[in-house]
Amino acid sequence: MTAIATDIFTAPAPVPVTDPPTALQRTVWGLDALQLQARYWAAHGVQVVRQGEPSQIVRHAELFLLTDADSLALFRLGPVLETLNWIEPRVLFLRLHDSRTRRYREQVVTDDHDRFIRFQRIYSAATRLERVALTPDYEVAQLWQGSVNPLVGWRRLRQFIPRMDRTTLSVPGSLFELSEPRDVAAYMNELMQVWKRPDATITRASQASGQTWKDPQATLSPEAKFIGPVWIGAGRSIDAGTTIVGPTVVWDDPTARPATEAISWQQIEPFEPPLEPAVRSATAFDDAFKRVFDILFALFALLITLPLYPFIMLAIWLEDGSPFFFAHKRETRGGAEFPCLKFRSMRKDAEQMKALLKKQNQADGPQFYMEDDPRLTRVGRIMRKFNVDELPQFLNVLLGQMSIVGPRASPFSENQFSPAWREARLSVRAGITGLWQVKRTRRAGSDFQEWIKYDIEYVERRSIGLDLLIIWKTISNIFGKMLKS
Repeated sequence: MTAIATDIFTAPAPVPVTDPPTALQRTVWGLDALQLQARYWAAHGVQVVRQGEPSQIVRHAELFLLTDADSLALFRLGPVLETLNWIEPRVLFLRLHDSRTRRYREQVVTDDHDRFIRFQRIYSAATRLERVALTPDYEVAQLWQGSVNPLVGWRRLRQFIPRMDRTTLSVPGSLFELSEPRDVAAYMNELMQVWKRPDATITRASQASGQTWKDPQATLSPEAKFIGPVWIGAGRSIDAGTTIVGPTVVWDDPTARPATEAISWQQIEPFEPPLEPAVRSATAFDDAFKRVFDILFALFALLITLPLYPFIMLAIWLEDGSPFFFAHKRETRGGAEFPCLKFRSMRKDAEQMKALLKKQNQADGPQFYMEDDPRLTRVGRIMRKFNVDELPQFLNVLLGQMSIVGPRASPFSENQFSPAWREARLSVRAGITGLWQVKRTRRAGSDFQEWIKYDIEYVERRSIGLDLLIIWKTISNIFGKMLKS
């Protein structure tokens, strides 16, 4: 069996007192550890922005990972995206909880005749801040990159980003020091285990077999054996009878090192489509629990909002007289029609005006929407802004016609626009709020598509946990509007 040792980046312990190669002296597919990190995150639509590094910040990235110039960060992005999607902060600070013991390394101390004396424990001189940040904001990424050092960078982010636009999350993860060969070895070890498709952003990486990836200029004998993830660089030859156990990197031959290729951000696509969420069939217990929750929540909401009713009704009457309430026929579960109650926010002749305003409809689907709707009264604009007009719908919830969370209550004429969509959304009760209400973007030409997407997504994923998240997001949005007013 042939041994492969001299060109494999491993982390034996203890190590001899020598000056090992730096992390940036070794490459695989023409990329060093720092460049591999950039391509790993690029495969997830994330650009790594290092403090003080004069690299170009691209606008095609979906997110920017803010870190210092000497760190290699690894953590699971999925749970973090949930927070980003729901809270939508300008900056998400991440505290990485690393279970690895890596504050020191051991070296062998010998005398002048290379005789063993003792093991020496050497602690890292640098004080590491186990944190990074994520932002979707191009300007925030620029602010970070222009900082003179990490401490100034963190201070600037906290100084210039309002508290309500930033949040902090603790997640399992690892932050490796680029200056420590052992850390870089550990980073490569973890990276190879979590990155299943390096060819997503590295054109030179080609799959030899299983978890083995090779450079086009590498030669592998069919009789060589590879166990676990193995990356083989340019100019390397793996002979017959050789066994390599991964995770292992066989670095580029320095004499055959290929040129570094730029990341093509516009061409990055996932090799495997994301799994469709499994449709969740609600049990009788689920339905009963949701109904009890709806009743208790509606009673509580009515208890704290009923004192507002006289003032709202007085404001409506002073501007446009009675009636105070408006009931519009909508459909709920099974297509059953019911009168959806609201405080009247429009003029009495709103329905007649709607026929004249059809050409100015800004919605791309069957619903009618105008950003500056002339049918709204002055009081109605205020009620609409803070969702006060929908308070009477808690009565619909008590009557069993609606739920606190569900698809938007819509009339028969709108529901006929897409039969398949209609069947899905009418399989549950309509809701006062829902996934579409808290996640829609109001982008021109996409509102109806988002409506269909989020209504069906809610039906597929519905659970009490999702309901609580939507309720929390709805309340946060309302209070956010109040604070900005």
